[in-house]
Amino acid sequence: MTAVSDLIRSDIKALTAYQVADLPEGFIKLDAMESPYHPFADDEALLSEWLCLLKKAPIHLYPNPATSGLQAVLREAFGIPQAAEIALGNGSDELIQLITMLLAKPGAAMLAVEPSFVMYKHNAALFGMDYIGVPLNEDFTLNLPAVLDAVETHNPALVFIAYPNNPTGVGFKREEVEAVIRAAKGLVVVDEAYGAFSGDSFLPQAGSIENLVVMRTISKIGFAGLRVGYACGCAAVMRELAKIVPPYNMNQLCLATAKFALQHADRIVRTTAALKAERERLFQALSAIGRLKAFPSETNFITVRVPDADGAHETLKQNKILVKKLHGSHPLLAQCLRLTVGSPQQNDAVLKVIRSLYA
Repeated sequence: MTAVSDLIRSDIKALTAYQVADLPEGFIKLDAMESPYHPFADDEALLSEWLCLLKKAPIHLYPNPATSGLQAVLREAFGIPQAAEIALGNGSDELIQLITMLLAKPGAAMLAVEPSFVMYKHNAALFGMDYIGVPLNEDFTLNLPAVLDAVETHNPALVFIAYPNNPTGVGFKREEVEAVIRAAKGLVVVDEAYGAFSGDSFLPQAGSIENLVVMRTISKIGFAGLRVGYACGCAAVMRELAKIVPPYNMNQLCLATAKFALQHADRIVRTTAALKAERERLFQALSAIGRLKAFPSETNFITVRVPDADGAHETLKQNKILVKKLHGSHPLLAQCLRLTVGSPQQNDAVLKVIRSLYA
């Protein structure tokens, strides 16, 4: 008799599930690029207004993301051009999956740089696309000649570029990304998940370059728990994407909260500015420790190479601090940790442990 497990695709059996770390009580969580601040907690009037809004949310009815009004609020808050059409996703993760599905013809290829966001390669495998990974330079900058050569050689149907990059934090030069967009015959997705912490964006070009899709999320600006991502691009592409977006992929509570939050975008701007200032302080403090190599960041985290990533990771954990150990995930990330920028107190706690080890 055939076991059910024998019916499961062998390529899926060979994959490894994405691991989400547990959060033990009393730990400082700096491993997943979340904001350390609840967006409404310090304003009782705003918190009360939000809770009243949730009470009125029609949770007995299916949501209609297309008529929710969130797209108009996003367009206003982030200056999305009228020429661009907007797709909403249950986080960027769903949009990555759907865009991959859209282009996954037999024999089609996906290209991404490495190391970068692991879900690009994961979805290539999931939907049967050939995957081409192009290594970054040792300083995590873009190896443009190698990328352009791979584009010409493999003619990928889909290119993902995280701008700025995760898990390295390093931003690529705009003109280099523009060169990739020009060279590619396929779709280029510029993933700006950390765009709020960077000094540049391709959003103004969304809708005017046929093979460009700009993808963003509100997760990194204080709303990771909502799972709201959005993609912007030309109508010819976005209307095809709309055909495979699940009809009720966003829930009533996240739609209502996202609209409410973006109507108070000034709070998001202030929090983002505070985290950027803390990022600079943390970077300078890490750079002053001679045994470490902190990489410049345009995100809300800093990647740092330490003498012993396993030991540092375990010592931080013993001190009730969770960070991401990158060592072992890619050769270029040898002995690297990724530290989410937290509150001043949280960052001080991290620095105290690291200085005890290496200063």
